[in-house]
Amino acid sequence: MTAGAAGLEGFLEEIRARLEGAEVAHFDETGGRIDGRLRYIHAASTDQLTLYTAHDKRGVEAMSDAGVLPAFTGVAVHDGYASYRTFTEALHTLCNAHHLRELLAAEEQGQLWAIAMSCLLVDTKELVEQAKATGLTQLSDQQLKELHASYREVIKMGYETNPGLESHTTGRRPKRTKAQNLLLRLDQRETETLRFAHDFRVPFDNNLCERDLRMVKLQQKISGCWRTSEGAKRFLAIRSYLQTAKKHKLRPAEALTKLTAGQPWLPTAANP
Repeated sequence: MTAGAAGLEGFLEEIRARLEGAEVAHFDETGGRIDGRLRYIHAASTDQLTLYTAHDKRGVEAMSDAGVLPAFTGVAVHDGYASYRTFTEALHTLCNAHHLRELLAAEEQGQLWAIAMSCLLVDTKELVEQAKATGLTQLSDQQLKELHASYREVIKMGYETNPGLESHTTGRRPKRTKAQNLLLRLDQRETETLRFAHDFRVPFDNNLCERDLRMVKLQQKISGCWRTSEGAKRFLAIRSYLQTAKKHKLRPAEALTKLTAGQPWLPTAANP
């Protein structure tokens, strides 16, 4: 593994550069045991590229060291973790699969507005899919106007269910429930939540990047940890290589053969 990972420096730099220039890219992170302590695995992905990196921290420092977000000017898809908003050159969109899970939990707590918001998001997703099938690139102006009006009505319903929540926006932060925090986020991040309806390049959710992280999580379930930081770095370099190759329909055995021969595979310019 050591020799193979050492031969991937050029590949990783190429993938990082292509991710920087992508119109839309997905970002996610997960915890992992490395060298006896909790650290974080970060992923940056498109449907053609995957880059994994490891860092002691979860937030801005780690995202900067990964080398994609600092120069990224496309649309960043993520779960809403606050550190992503530091990168202001990018547009941002939030994962609505996360929202649907949180809305279900809020519904179970008696927050009826959450049912309405779930229905609105799912109905909009279906409307977008229908429009895509006809070759459109966004919903019509009238559809968008109605969408945002309906969205505001649901937010209003949420505040009526949680009286006084709107007035506590400054000063010492009061204790809030998860449902109340969700309501505030959906209110404040309306643009990021509904960007998928305005620009059909933007996905409804961040499932692509979550799928890319599954193999990393599986490795942790099998071995429990990485014993050294260098071992984790080598593993993630090779996984970046194999996962990107897989997205280009290249068999792992063929990709590894090229790597061991000292000529690692690279996606062609026509497949950024």
